[in-house]
Amino acid sequence: MKTKIIIADDHKIMREGLKALIEKQPDMEVAAEARDGLEVTKLARKLAPQVIIMDIGMPEMNGIDATRQVLSENKDIKIIALSMHSDRRFVLEMLKAGASGYLLKDSAFEELVNAVHTVMTGQSYLSPRITDIVVKEYLYNLPKNESTVFTVLTVREREVLQLLAEGKSTKQIASTLNLSVKTVETHRQQIMDKLEIRTVAELTKYAIREGLTSL
Repeated sequence: MKTKIIIADDHKIMREGLKALIEKQPDMEVAAEARDGLEVTKLARKLAPQVIIMDIGMPEMNGIDATRQVLSENKDIKIIALSMHSDRRFVLEMLKAGASGYLLKDSAFEELVNAVHTVMTGQSYLSPRITDIVVKEYLYNLPKNESTVFTVLTVREREVLQLLAEGKSTKQIASTLNLSVKTVETHRQQIMDKLEIRTVAELTKYAIREGLTSL
C-alpha cells in the first residue's frame, strides 16, 4: 500500500515540485493539495492521509495552528513541517504542535523522501540545521537541580554501584578498583545513604534505570 500524502503550501510552484518528486516514488502518492491552512484541515478530515507536508506560512490558517487542528482530530497523521525559516520560534512551536518532522525549503527536495520514510516508522525527522536548534533548547531548559546518578554520586561511588549491580562481590569490586574491602563497604554504605536504598536488588534496579548498566 502506498503512503497517502497531502501537500499544503500556498505556492503553486512548490506544490508542483514536491508532487513531481513524490510521484516518482513507488511507495508514495499525492492524495491532494491545499493552498491554505483551512483547506488542509478539511482535506485531512475527508481523506485521512498518512502524511501531510505542511508549510508554516499559509493564509487563512497558519501551518502551526493547522497542525494542532489536524492532530486533535486524527493523532495518527504524521505531519512534516516545511518552512524557509530556521528561527527557533517556528521550529519549537511546530514541534510542540505535534509535527513529526521539520524540513527547510532550501533542502526539501533532497530530504523529503527520507523524511517521509522516517516519520512512517514512528521516528522524528529534522533537517540537520534544525537539530542544533532543538538540542540547544533542550540543554537550556534542563532542570538545573535535577537529581541523577551523575549529580548525586561521586565517580568512585558510581563505579562501585555499577559493579554491585553487575553482581560482583565486595572482594571482586575491591580487586577490580584496587581498593580495600573496607573502603568498598564504606562506599556501598554511602551510596545506600545518599539514595535512601537499603537492598542490593533495589540498587541494581536503580543502576539499570539510570543507565549505568543493563540487564
